[in-house]
Amino acid sequence: MTTPISTSFGVSAEAKAAAAANKANGELDKEAFMNLLVAQLRNQDPSSPMDTSQMMAQTTQLSTMEKLTELADTQRESFALQMRMAAASLVGQEVTWTGDDGVDRTGSVSSVSYAGPVPQVQIGDDEVALDAVSSVTASPTSALSA
Repeated sequence: MTTPISTSFGVSAEAKAAAAANKANGELDKEAFMNLLVAQLRNQDPSSPMDTSQMMAQTTQLSTMEKLTELADTQRESFALQMRMAAASLVGQEVTWTGDDGVDRTGSVSSVSYAGPVPQVQIGDDEVALDAVSSVTASPTSALSA
C-alpha cells in the first residue's frame, strides 16, 4: 500500500503539483482550492487535527475572492456598455481629435463600429477610437433643429 508523500501542512505532493499547475496559469480556481483542502484533511496528523476556524477562514476567503471576481466582471461589462452608448450618442455630432500627425482635426461623426475592444467612430474617411476624441460640440444642423 502506497501513501502519498506528505509535505508541509499535511498537503500531498500530488495536491501541491496540481496547485502549481494552476498557479502557472496565474490563478487558483475553486476546484484547485477544494482539492488542496481535501488533501490537507486526508493527510492531517490525527493527533493534531486541522483547526476548524482556520478551515472556515479559508472557505470564507475563497467565497470573497469569487464574489470580487464576479463584481470585476460586472464592472467591465458595464464600462463596455457605457462606451457603446457614448459612441452611439456621438452620431451626428461635431468632434475634435488629434490625428496621427499631431494636428487637431474636427469633423462630424457619421457612424460607429463596435468590432474592436474600443468603439470606433467614423468621421469622413477617418476611423477614430472613442478614447481619442478630445471634445464634442453640437453640429450646426442639430443646433438648428432644436
